[in-house]
Amino acid sequence: MQNLIEIIKLFFHLGLTAFGGPAAHIAMIHREVVHKRKWMDDEHFLDLVGATSLIPGPNSTEMAIHCGFHRAKVPGLLASGISFILPACVLTALLAYLYTLALRIPHFEATMLGIKAVVIVLIAQALQKLWKKAVRGYELGLVAALVLALGLSGIGEIYALFIGATFGFGLLKIKNDVTLKSVAFAPVFWVFAKIGSVLFGSGYVLIAYLQDEIVEKRAWLTSAQIADAVAIGQLTPGPVLSTSTFVGYLLNGGWGAVAASIGIFFPSFLFVFFLNPLIPKMRRSKNLSLLLDSLNAGAVGLMAYALFPLGKVAFGDPRGILVFVLTLLLLWKIPKISSFKLIGFGFISGLILARVL
Repeated sequence: MQNLIEIIKLFFHLGLTAFGGPAAHIAMIHREVVHKRKWMDDEHFLDLVGATSLIPGPNSTEMAIHCGFHRAKVPGLLASGISFILPACVLTALLAYLYTLALRIPHFEATMLGIKAVVIVLIAQALQKLWKKAVRGYELGLVAALVLALGLSGIGEIYALFIGATFGFGLLKIKNDVTLKSVAFAPVFWVFAKIGSVLFGSGYVLIAYLQDEIVEKRAWLTSAQIADAVAIGQLTPGPVLSTSTFVGYLLNGGWGAVAASIGIFFPSFLFVFFLNPLIPKMRRSKNLSLLLDSLNAGAVGLMAYALFPLGKVAFGDPRGILVFVLTLLLLWKIPKISSFKLIGFGFISGLILARVL
């Protein structure tokens, strides 16, 4: 019981304070569970990090679940995951409620343009960082380009990712062999469970899936509303995928927020439960390593595709372009400024420009 209380306190605290994206979240978890509490050593922690990359879902959330499972088995798995996810989902649902009220405010959409422009910069930054890690060599560059092209062709993000991953796996295998609206609860849940089951890479890849599943296939929301959801999701700590809570709220109020939140995160609990005992074997698998490289490159391609619908919304108004340019200048002047401050800058800039122009 004492272990469970300790797990809940730690991951609830992290869920309230973990800003900065998955990499920053994992660094905070590492500091807490390895250095401060000595729950495991560095080698095992790195094994868990590598294992989370082999399965769909949000990496930092799955790391939290892995650590809870390591500490207290299945009760720890549930305690750590729920404690880490809950603060972000509750805060995002509250922002979604305020958003629905704010839609009645004059010039609100023009104000939001500033945040949308900043989100494009944030995604481009994430792309720049992930490209260096995920695209190592021309083969993986071809995978990223193929997935981007398939996404733009309208084939659908899930199919694009797995076609790209299969193509990349084949390329790498050959090379290795040679050189060695109101929407009901159930549909909302299943759509987000589907996304959570196939979402590889950064949480920003979620944008491409939302565009495909929510806007293009079902016409439940508009690209502008998805852009707002992503922008507001950046204001909360914890997993980036809490954006799903916001989208769910727009689809069916509080129950929609619950359905989307459970749907997007539930697969991660299952994956971690079944994966954790297999980690030692997976770590030694050459074929899984090759497939992982291809999936990561494909995820980068999907992130690049996500820029297009957001760009249409943000750059369709001169004020959005102006905020985008101002954001780039601010980043040039203060390169290490936090995402939270950038979003705040975008909101204030959009607010001012909506009144002036």
